[in-house]
Amino acid sequence: MPPFVLRLAYIAEFFLVLIAVLIGWSQIGGQNHLDVMPWYDKLILSVSLSLVVVLASISAVRQEKAWNSKSITCFIAALVIALGMAAITYYYHVHEEDEDDDADGGTHAMLVHRLPRSLPG
Repeated sequence: MPPFVLRLAYIAEFFLVLIAVLIGWSQIGGQNHLDVMPWYDKLILSVSLSLVVVLASISAVRQEKAWNSKSITCFIAALVIALGMAAITYYYHVHEEDEDDDADGGTHAMLVHRLPRSLPG
């Protein structure tokens, strides 16, 4: 197969994996957590995971065996990146502010009901 066709296939695979990573991350981790996350965290982790998947497929195609040292290394790197995605999603899950509790800016209304005092006697 000519090299330009392989390059085109790898570019198409990268963009397909990038779309799959972003959609999967929003479905698994929750879109609300991704909304409060900075853009650079999402960019770095999703692009790096997509790149590692493409590098794994490149190493699997170029070698005689699909599971060689490079593809196993890429698989381990993909697991580490996925764990990083899970960790940062969990961090924003724990540290997000609850905006649904109060609509008036942080003031709380409290109703006080006083019990009648017992009469002497």
